[in-house]
Amino acid sequence: MPMISANGITMHVQELGEGPPVVMIHGLLIGSLASWYFTAAPPLSKHHRVRVYDLRGHGRSERAKTGYDTRSLARDLAAVVADLGPVDVVGHSWGALVALRFALEQPASVRRLAIVEAPLPPSSAVEMTSFLDSTPDRWLEALPPQLREAAAGGRRQASRLVDSLRFLILETSLLADLRNEPDLDDAELEALRVPVLLVYGDRSSCLPAGQRLVTKIEGARLAVLPGGHYIHLDARGELTRELEAHLG
Repeated sequence: MPMISANGITMHVQELGEGPPVVMIHGLLIGSLASWYFTAAPPLSKHHRVRVYDLRGHGRSERAKTGYDTRSLARDLAAVVADLGPVDVVGHSWGALVALRFALEQPASVRRLAIVEAPLPPSSAVEMTSFLDSTPDRWLEALPPQLREAAAGGRRQASRLVDSLRFLILETSLLADLRNEPDLDDAELEALRVPVLLVYGDRSSCLPAGQRLVTKIEGARLAVLPGGHYIHLDARGELTRELEAHLG
């Protein structure tokens, strides 16, 4: 199933393992399905059917010019998991906001949620991408150290990343969609009735969002791990263990 048609967009999808279905969503701009495929997805696949995919405009999915708001991306997600029935959803950063939006709009489709480093208000996600203020030839230098090291693994890989950033930043509605995304209403959050795990880094600027969410979502649990926003890299083992425990 590497390429499927979902919500009118050609999406790159990969699957690992067998068992209860889990879908994992990455963040914007410098994320791809590799964010999970090479971190928490393989351990989870020992007991789950884990599906990961590239968001529109990212990785090998279609280069869409518009539709990076959470409602559009939640419709993409609905199409990606349409064959699975109720599913556990794990999301990082903007992908975590997509997971929340999907659960709010289609509660019967979600069994459990794992929200990793969701930024609130959503527009604060701009602050986490310092390379937006850099010129294209310096974007790689402005990446977080872990991602910069990964990109430095090969000239071809680095070139693909810069090309992807150039497209998303200069040729799509992504930044405008991000800045225009409304904050989640407390009443919406209080209406969630699925088990929710919240995971944040102790050095992350997003931690106050996790502290807000745990007070608004009934029964939610907040795990604070050592690291920053890219907690799936900073605390890979700890995060995986939290996800395994939450997803059973």
